[in-house]
Amino acid sequence: MVGPSRPQFVLFGSSIVQLSFSHGGWGSILSDIYARKADILLRGYYGWNSRRAVQVLDQIFPKDATTQPDLVIVYFGGNDSMGPHSSGLGPHVPLPEYIENMRKIVTHVKSLSKKTRIIVLSCPPVDEKKIRLNKSAILSELVRTNELCQKYSEACIKLCQELGVKVVDLFRALQKRSDWETACFTDGVHLAAEGSKIVAEEILKVLREAEWNPSLHWKSMLTEFSEDSQYDLVAADGKKTLNPSEWTFYREFQWD
Repeated sequence: MVGPSRPQFVLFGSSIVQLSFSHGGWGSILSDIYARKADILLRGYYGWNSRRAVQVLDQIFPKDATTQPDLVIVYFGGNDSMGPHSSGLGPHVPLPEYIENMRKIVTHVKSLSKKTRIIVLSCPPVDEKKIRLNKSAILSELVRTNELCQKYSEACIKLCQELGVKVVDLFRALQKRSDWETACFTDGVHLAAEGSKIVAEEILKVLREAEWNPSLHWKSMLTEFSEDSQYDLVAADGKKTLNPSEWTFYREFQWD
């Protein structure tokens, strides 16, 4: 633990979360945006489904923890929505159970503290053509279809509306791009940089529009050590220093 203490944002989910710091991922985008605002904590687990998440909720989010997160971004659904394997093994979770598992996750996170906010990401689409071309000598055939993804996404959104928590419809958000199948994925399932930009943009939109007190949108949050200093870079006139604490010009994209 290092200080000063900052607001904590936890990213909790499966491989879409674990890989969110890879390939220009949305987790790394948020870490850059909130570099002097909040700590982004990664709790992503490749291959996990909602069933496994429920099993470890108390370990990842203990209710008696001294510090509770200010924001938890939750994503499960891509693995749950896979077609069932003939062996009975694998990550598939029937839709009714998936809904109840997500209800347990959201309810648990909401109970952590009065300040803890939640954003849920729904199941994104996949590039079915690319998935069919991905042959593995290690894994059995992966059954992923957009028909299944959409069913799980819509169920997730409906549940979040029922529970009164913010939700991002990733199934539709990614498909707003005409070239989404080729631009948004690395392997047909996991997000490339362009896909992650969409996810980051959708999350920031929720944070900007949410009527939360205090606001968790980056432009509304305090910047750590933002005071002027004689040790800052000297301006061209040689008479003053320039405070760089709010500089964003170095970013490839200027986030709102």
